[in-house]
Amino acid sequence: MLSFTEENYLKALVELTVFEAESEEVGVNRLAHCLDVKPATVSDMVRKLKDKELVHYEKYGKISLTSEGRFKGMMVIRRHRLWETFLSSKLDFSWDEVHEIAEELEHVHSEKLINRLDEFLDFPEFDPHGDAIPNKLGEILLPSRKTLAEVEVGKSCRIIAVRDQVEVLQYMDRIELCINQEVTIAHREEFDGLTTITHGNQSSVVSPKLTENIFVVCSVCSKAKCTCDV
Repeated sequence: MLSFTEENYLKALVELTVFEAESEEVGVNRLAHCLDVKPATVSDMVRKLKDKELVHYEKYGKISLTSEGRFKGMMVIRRHRLWETFLSSKLDFSWDEVHEIAEELEHVHSEKLINRLDEFLDFPEFDPHGDAIPNKLGEILLPSRKTLAEVEVGKSCRIIAVRDQVEVLQYMDRIELCINQEVTIAHREEFDGLTTITHGNQSSVVSPKLTENIFVVCSVCSKAKCTCDV
């Protein structure tokens, strides 16, 4: 049985090497920044994970997941996102509340419970923030997407996901932005990236802190890269 801390490390490694798709390897400093711990702490834990054959790592080198480490990390993410979905859809928690609770529930290890939860929710593909949910085999289909900050002025797009950061989610609620909403880029300041967007019957001026944390696809063909040139 892995400790909560070990599971958190595997989860972070999956997020960095699979979901953010920067590389299949990550440096100690990058992982330390993600987990908000000191690099020396990361080095100690990674050595333990290597001993359990969950990561590949050599001193001063980069870290990568073994197939078993990737699977276990995916299972933590699967539990987390299914619990977020349950809390949101069945218990009426808001999308900015579910993450913190799911952080605790993701360490409940009953495979039978999680598979029953998945079935009870009718096998959802995405959580309340639009993130894909791994299946029981650790498989996941990652949709092609881009950030709102990458959309050209004059183009329209559809929101499909948002990073589950409380301040971002709460701000989106205040300006009435949500998943599956269509947005048009009306103007963007070259100096600081402040962007005027139109959505529904209103417009909002938003900062890169928001546009870089919202993921979109073309509102016409539902692709990130398309002939519509969103």
